[in-house]
Amino acid sequence: MQIIQNIIYPRPADYAAVKKFSIALTERYPCLSLSSAGRSVLGKELFCLELNAGEPFRKRTCNSARSAPLQPAVLYTAGFHAQEWLTGSVLLKFVQELCRALETGLPIDGIDPRHIGGNARLLFIPLVNPDGVDLAINGLEAAKKHRDTVQKISGGDLSDWNANIRGVDINHNFNAGWQILRAKERSLGITGPSPRRYGGPCPESEPETRALTALCRKRNIRHALALHAQGEEIYWRYGRHTPARARLMANVFAAVSEYTLCDPEDIASHGGFKDWFIARFCRPAFTIEMGKGKNPLPLSDLEPVYSRIREMLMLATLM
Repeated sequence: MQIIQNIIYPRPADYAAVKKFSIALTERYPCLSLSSAGRSVLGKELFCLELNAGEPFRKRTCNSARSAPLQPAVLYTAGFHAQEWLTGSVLLKFVQELCRALETGLPIDGIDPRHIGGNARLLFIPLVNPDGVDLAINGLEAAKKHRDTVQKISGGDLSDWNANIRGVDINHNFNAGWQILRAKERSLGITGPSPRRYGGPCPESEPETRALTALCRKRNIRHALALHAQGEEIYWRYGRHTPARARLMANVFAAVSEYTLCDPEDIASHGGFKDWFIARFCRPAFTIEMGKGKNPLPLSDLEPVYSRIREMLMLATLM
């Protein structure tokens, strides 16, 4: 996959690399279109790649890409946390391989991509938190006008920074069990902007969170996946709103990846995108904790991590 190597290697994929790669993919594959789901605090686009599996060889116009908003779609997301930038690279690698498979008719892990179906659309957001990822990869200069705030919050040490540029953990900023989450934060001494785990002053206080929830409200998302790192675990349920088919899907995902089905603990048990999506729509959503080790996972983990979850990502297009 030369295009991945040219753009992302030999360094982590920051916002500029993801932008360049996303544009290159849409220029190469007619089945793919590129739009923006919204903007970050610093004004960076939350790139959304949309694949129309039913039209792999006909270039679509911007108007045709928006003409059927209620068609069922599967949503893949990554890059929620600054230190988990490898998730975006894994997701983009899957997009490229899937486009190539649709063009050639060659299977992925024995699955014929043409079985996805003519009405299915796949949405991919590789960087939900582009400001945070840039901060983790490129250092304090990436904070721009928020440099002094980031310096104060972090004490000059960005090695543990997972939040967006304002010190809000995007995956704690969704309206799911908000009061419980706030109580857990306070019990841990988290009362304001922090490198990680602060859920913000209120649900959806951050533009990145609002962009993702707005997309889900606008589109007919039948299920959603959120890539995180690390632990080789799958989180699949959230309270009484979890639909019955989520368990079946989770069991299949666990079987093909050999990941463990788990429930998040303590402060990680509320406020996440997966939690909000299940509670809001009563449809399946999954947090995939890919890989094992200490974040940030190294670039050398990209290939083995991807090969381990590729079949899971592929099956999600069909279920």
